[in-house]
Amino acid sequence: MDKSLPTVLPVAAAPSDARPAKCAHRRRAWRLLLATVTLFAVTQWSYFGSRLESSSPAVQVPLHAAEILDKCSLLNVKPGPPKDFVLREYSDRFVPGTNPTLIKNATIWTGEFNGTVSWRGDILLDKGVVQQVGNIDLRVLSRFRPEDLVTIDAHGSWATPGIVDMHSHLTVDSAPSLRGASDGNSRKGPILPWLRALDALNTHDDAFLLSISGGVTTSLVLPGSANAIGGQGALIKLRPTKERSPTSMLLESPYSTNTTEYDPKVAFRWRQMKHACGENPDRVYSGTRMDTTWAFRQAYNKAREIKVAQDEYCAKATKGEWAGLAPDFPEDYQWEALVDVLRGRVKVHNHCYETVDLDDMVRITNEFEFSIAAFHHAHETYLVPDTLKSAYGHPPAIALFGTNARYKRESYRGSEFAPKILAENGLQVIMKSDHPVLDSRFLLHEAQQAHYFGLPANLALLAVTGTPAQVLGQDHRIGFLKKGYDADVVLWDSHPLALGATPQQVWIDGIPQLAEPHVHAKPAFLQSPPKTPNFDKEAAATLDHDGLPPLLPAHATARTVVFTNVSEVLVKEGHEIHELLSAHSAAGRGGVVVRDGKIACASASVSTLTCLYDLHVGAQFIDLNGGSIAPGLLSYGSPLGLQEIQGEPSTSDGYVYDPLVHVVPQIIGGDEAVIHAADGLQFTTRDALYAYRHGVTAGVTAPKSVGLISGVSTAFATGALHQLEDGALIQKDAALHVNVGHSSGGPSVSTQIAALRKLLHGSGKGALGAWFDKVTKGTVPLVIAVENADAIASLIRLKAEVEANFDTSLQFVFAGATEAHLLAKEIGAAGAGVILANARPFPHSWEERRVLPGPPLSEQNSVAALHAANVTVAIGITGTWQARNTRFDAGWAALETGGVLTRSEAIALASTNLEKLLGIHATNDDLVATTGGDLLDFTSKVAAVISPRRGLVDIM
Repeated sequence: MDKSLPTVLPVAAAPSDARPAKCAHRRRAWRLLLATVTLFAVTQWSYFGSRLESSSPAVQVPLHAAEILDKCSLLNVKPGPPKDFVLREYSDRFVPGTNPTLIKNATIWTGEFNGTVSWRGDILLDKGVVQQVGNIDLRVLSRFRPEDLVTIDAHGSWATPGIVDMHSHLTVDSAPSLRGASDGNSRKGPILPWLRALDALNTHDDAFLLSISGGVTTSLVLPGSANAIGGQGALIKLRPTKERSPTSMLLESPYSTNTTEYDPKVAFRWRQMKHACGENPDRVYSGTRMDTTWAFRQAYNKAREIKVAQDEYCAKATKGEWAGLAPDFPEDYQWEALVDVLRGRVKVHNHCYETVDLDDMVRITNEFEFSIAAFHHAHETYLVPDTLKSAYGHPPAIALFGTNARYKRESYRGSEFAPKILAENGLQVIMKSDHPVLDSRFLLHEAQQAHYFGLPANLALLAVTGTPAQVLGQDHRIGFLKKGYDADVVLWDSHPLALGATPQQVWIDGIPQLAEPHVHAKPAFLQSPPKTPNFDKEAAATLDHDGLPPLLPAHATARTVVFTNVSEVLVKEGHEIHELLSAHSAAGRGGVVVRDGKIACASASVSTLTCLYDLHVGAQFIDLNGGSIAPGLLSYGSPLGLQEIQGEPSTSDGYVYDPLVHVVPQIIGGDEAVIHAADGLQFTTRDALYAYRHGVTAGVTAPKSVGLISGVSTAFATGALHQLEDGALIQKDAALHVNVGHSSGGPSVSTQIAALRKLLHGSGKGALGAWFDKVTKGTVPLVIAVENADAIASLIRLKAEVEANFDTSLQFVFAGATEAHLLAKEIGAAGAGVILANARPFPHSWEERRVLPGPPLSEQNSVAALHAANVTVAIGITGTWQARNTRFDAGWAALETGGVLTRSEAIALASTNLEKLLGIHATNDDLVATTGGDLLDFTSKVAAVISPRRGLVDIM
């Protein structure tokens, strides 16, 4: 991350229990005395009782019998907080010197009453806990010196509990990803309950501050899913401590041996454990589902044998029946955690996707009588709620993504309606990040998407606060804003479920985490929960079709379609977007007449449509309910149209040869070959059709490559049936694509640039030489996938060198371009363009580490910085599943600029600007009609696509 960015405020260490050591010694002495007296009484009763009953010799009592009896007394202690926990006045994580804080005039969502209530009031934080919420007692405030009390006027902003991420690999899969920074998976065997994520927790992970800036205050760090049982998770608070150690970040550490801090007899603490089933453990250990299920049963049988042996041993020992007992307590250090699962003292988190695996695990829970806290990922759980309800003890909670699916077979039936359907079946829903699969900074966005697709607002907010806290066994202190709870609070700049909601400040243990937060004023409509569309019909169809509903749209039944109640119409003229109609008044919303896929006329009032009387006979009418019509969006950056399931090679076009590494077959032209993406296009992939149904009417994709030369991209219609259909291929050949950066075992960056230099200076032959000749003449863009600013600088210098030698102007486009903001002025001066592969960047690799994060960590985002330097900037994606969310990405990016971009310019980020940069000259005038709102917000739903190119209207 750019070192010029604000850093976390320095804080002191969280101390252990503040009670005097003298009292602790007294308690230990009393416990020792009590154990000795108990042992003496049991021994005497055993001895004299046996003498009265027979003349057999006295039983030999083990010398460490007191220790054994102590272990026996703990066997069935259930986890939970001390009974007086709610009465605490200070937190065990309180940092001396932390000022009390009064947040005034906030709109407070506490999470209480199932998250259905909010009110205007104040919040008082002191000694690491929430002291009062609502109307603060003035007598309490009078205790503080005015100079010590930090007072913040929220001006009505929303305040919530800190976000709880229940599935993260933060710190064990660190950012940036380096060889020594990946500790998520062990390869030592399928069953490893004795491993602990704590032992791999990297406190130097660059993602800490990013996650905090998204409101995340607590994370469950889990081992990876390569093992059937991967080990124990670490529940941490994200704020840094003075100790700088992993242990000091733990929330209620179950591993502490300091009885002044943690006495298991007073309050036993939960542990968390990772299980996984299905493809991941099968793939790593070359087994099958049958092998994995047997591994589970074998492991749990071993744990059960130990548990039974302990119970039988203690039943006799506590009665003083030492005769025949082994001198040592029956235990196995490796298996003690799994034994505790059977004792109900460990929260089991199970990575599990498909129905077959869910059913396997439910049967195992009933065979060995233990509960699963949550199924994670769990893409098919919404199809089998009754199976989940038959699990032992209680139904597991379900931890989900919002829309991330189809990246492997197990997730193929993943549905955006899963949270809604599961909640309707009475099951607990949790949204999770699987960080760094998704950047946990934006975990709230998963809840926003769940709400958009039908999960009630209260449950959507609880899904990232109170519900994960409860499932983790920590709802006595986190997940809610209540008196006595940890002072983990987020103050937002808009309603938390509104698109782009950003923290103004984040407190962890009462300590503010953002040194100089940057926020922009948000529109008034974002201060209330979004009025989301109704998706009941789509959710029902998903269930009716076993998770694979038909996605092809229906064509309008008439040649003439009349759209009424239209608030706005935006259209394209060349590569520019302008307003054709504005009728935002509810009393006078407009109408649009479409004939054979083209707008015939539009008016601010339906009654004044000049062409209506000529065309209305047999017309189909669609009420947009205040919605809009805008240009269709374009998706670029992923293999959209070249694959169906990312993890299944048989469903993909595959990768091209790298001429710098491989011997390219002569039959395709050897090192002079150029691959065309159009030849590998697949139509009606589910991700392409989902994209179409969400307003992305076209895609541009380049051949998949990790080498220098990728090939020539193609532009295609995402809603087409096949490439021979009229309008399916929008432009067969678009730009030439190359890659510059570090890849595993590949040539150096300097070698790659040297090769480009030769090719741009005319040394190429055959097809490759011909395409580079077009680039050199400036007729075809050269799109360079590159992240690092230093590599971009070298490429800018190369561009200038070639332009000077050939007296030409090259079309250079930097794609990915995470660090492009560092050279915004230079890129603008060079006349190059930028396609940000992720409008919300993350330092996945060393080449991407200097991100410009945007608010609240920086005033500008990369879009604003590049726009200010007169760079033509667009946004893209990396995963095909992300294409459907393009409209939200564009709207969010515009919000982060603080009003710098107009709505037309926001749409251009994913339409006309992409066309300019990718060399799309063919006509693509598709329009998208939305009901209830415009294309860029959570209030709207795509109702139709108007396609002049195909001469029709598709109805969604």
